[in-house]
Amino acid sequence: MEFYSRKTLHTFMDVDRKKSSQSDQPTPPRLSFKSFEQISTEHHHNRHHDLNFSPSRSSTPSTSPGPAMYSIMPPPSPESPWTLSPHQTPSPSLLYHCIASLHRQEGIIYSIAVSRGTVYTGSESSRIHAWRQPECTERGYIKASCGEVRSILAYGNILFTSHKDCKVRMWNVTAVENFRAKKVATLPRRNPIFLFNKSSRNSHHQHRDFVSCMGYYHAEGLLYTGSWDNTVKAWRVSDGRCVDSFIAHDDNINAIVINQEDGCVFTCSSDGTVKIWRRVYGHGSHTLTITLKFQPSPINTLALSTSLTNSCILYSGSSDGFINFWEKEKNSSRFNHGGFLQGHRFAVLCLVAIENLIFSGSEDTTIRVWRREEGSYYHECLAVLDAHRGPVKCLAACLEIDKLMVMGFLVYSAGLDQTFKVWRVKVLPDENHVTMEGSNTDKSCDVKKIFGSEYEMSPVLSPSWVEKKRQGAHI
Repeated sequence: MEFYSRKTLHTFMDVDRKKSSQSDQPTPPRLSFKSFEQISTEHHHNRHHDLNFSPSRSSTPSTSPGPAMYSIMPPPSPESPWTLSPHQTPSPSLLYHCIASLHRQEGIIYSIAVSRGTVYTGSESSRIHAWRQPECTERGYIKASCGEVRSILAYGNILFTSHKDCKVRMWNVTAVENFRAKKVATLPRRNPIFLFNKSSRNSHHQHRDFVSCMGYYHAEGLLYTGSWDNTVKAWRVSDGRCVDSFIAHDDNINAIVINQEDGCVFTCSSDGTVKIWRRVYGHGSHTLTITLKFQPSPINTLALSTSLTNSCILYSGSSDGFINFWEKEKNSSRFNHGGFLQGHRFAVLCLVAIENLIFSGSEDTTIRVWRREEGSYYHECLAVLDAHRGPVKCLAACLEIDKLMVMGFLVYSAGLDQTFKVWRVKVLPDENHVTMEGSNTDKSCDVKKIFGSEYEMSPVLSPSWVEKKRQGAHI
């Protein structure tokens, strides 16, 4: 990788490789109703058309905002690196800035994970690189015996990585001063009885295709792995034993998320479905409770948003560019479809939910930042980040905390353009929302005045929310 700053250029990764010739690449074509496997395969076949990259700079909107954009808040000075949200909203709601950009000479970055001030990236090589937050200077790397790290999951000082050999490796990481990592186990574990019999060794428990996603249930120490062989496996981390294995979908499994409150497992697939699984009490097996299917399009990613008010909302990103969401009923395990977010032109490949924000990365090379209004289905698109020059493959986000004060969000993105970027995001107080809550007049009337008829056809509002507002319902 190469680290671009204002005046210096440092090479961190693969400096011994020959730099391929670079030429401009056009905007990626629309690939509707295709999974990421198809998108990345087509991109891999066209890798002889390399890209030209410029040093990192402040993100700029595709269309310059008009004077009304800054009517409430003065624009930043010319020296300021911050960029206001490009949307024509009543008041600027978000500031963002790309603070670092790393470029990998060869190969695609498949996965990102963040834990305890360290960012991990996995790519086509056998090295898992560790970077220091937030400036992303290299702390070190982990050398594995196999490459193509398709998925990374970090929890505390434990790091899980999946590789080309369809196995998962577990590492114990120490990153206080000097970065060190020790491999704890390889899943499935080798059975000494079949150590010299390759045909029999781990044939039952090992995935037969790429492990594309992982999820970890903290309370019981269970690691869930989803694969392109259509199966989900549950591993007990304490002894590395596979406690359950089942066929979950009719096509590639693309994402797994775990509800840490009750242990529910959510899976999505290229077959266009989202499924919710529960572990049978007292047993290791899992049972299917709900199948969610709203549109016949491959589903590439999932994100789960929970709050202190016990609300639980599941988001899914699909190849038709929509982000559907479901809310869990408080007194049951039922999920009701709340609507969809529309804004991306091509497939949604990755989602991250943190606090009341949702970050979505797309094949259209952009990252959208959405904010959900507490207690309602209303979602607002705060900004569109012109992030990469290729599809945005993976995202990670965390709170930026300085001296016990929350300063904002740090967002990490990687695309098929072989770049890894770091964004600093700050959400500003919503003055209109404060005014509405402080008013003694009818809330529905205030909402109609602020969100007038011009918002009824807005592509970033869920249709169920618009319908409720038309009927004057209280949310």
